[in-house]
Amino acid sequence: MDDLIEITSGDLTARVNPLGAELWSLTDAQGRQYMTDADPAFWSGRAPLLFPIVGALGGDELRLDGKAYTLPKHGFARRSTFAPVETAPGHARFRLTDSPATRAAYPFGFVLEMGFALEGWTLAMEARVFNPNATDLPFSFGFHPAFAWPLPGASGLGADKAAHKLVFEAEEPQDVRRIGKADGLLLPEGEPTPVVGGELALHEDLFRADAVIWTDLASRALSYGADGGAWLDLAFPDCPMLGVWQVPGARYICLEPWAGLADPQGFGGDFRDKPGVVLLPPGETARFRMDVTVRPA
Repeated sequence: MDDLIEITSGDLTARVNPLGAELWSLTDAQGRQYMTDADPAFWSGRAPLLFPIVGALGGDELRLDGKAYTLPKHGFARRSTFAPVETAPGHARFRLTDSPATRAAYPFGFVLEMGFALEGWTLAMEARVFNPNATDLPFSFGFHPAFAWPLPGASGLGADKAAHKLVFEAEEPQDVRRIGKADGLLLPEGEPTPVVGGELALHEDLFRADAVIWTDLASRALSYGADGGAWLDLAFPDCPMLGVWQVPGARYICLEPWAGLADPQGFGGDFRDKPGVVLLPPGETARFRMDVTVRPA
């Protein structure tokens, strides 16, 4: 697309679509691609931003003060056009503000900014949510980047897909959670973690029941890759939850740091009381950072 905005450090080049302020591409100087191929046979997304909700609401209803508003899965930011407010060779920043259309689904003022900056082999991304209201702003936020699986190798072909794994910075012994296939809501029961010794071996069968979700993650960083290919080091200090997902058979893996969750099955309360919702005081700004450092093959 001609309207993609490109930034570069020399080592890495990122291309961002103002529609959704979505990262579309991350390549190195050799042309190796670290993002999804966005094959529509599986999923055409690349790295949508999840705001003001993460996941699905029961019946797609946002309930506030006895009123119900219709808000589809993951919110509206990913389908909204952000205004580029700052562009330079190595960085760019985009802004989305409330409108009559957003207020019909989410009755609050807000300012959501998304910044991208490249330095060497690191892409630093930061979302900022500002509350211009006279009352607390309830919201959730999440990253949803889809990285290449397999990652490229020295030849550009990459290591075997089955050799890829996640290495967490901390042990993750707690149960993981799933969402219901029919309603997309968080199931009440957990299941034993697939993480062994701080590592998760990636294989397509993990995702037959949809995403693997950590609701109380100990780690705030992880590495993804395989011997013989590249590695990506992810840091997400402001997100206490994580989803890992793909459509089985696709050539991507979504590594999704979140500050928020889908509605738990059976939850019918006010949005402010939903697990994972951030309550931002008037006049304050919340920040959510995600850094991706490439270690090329």
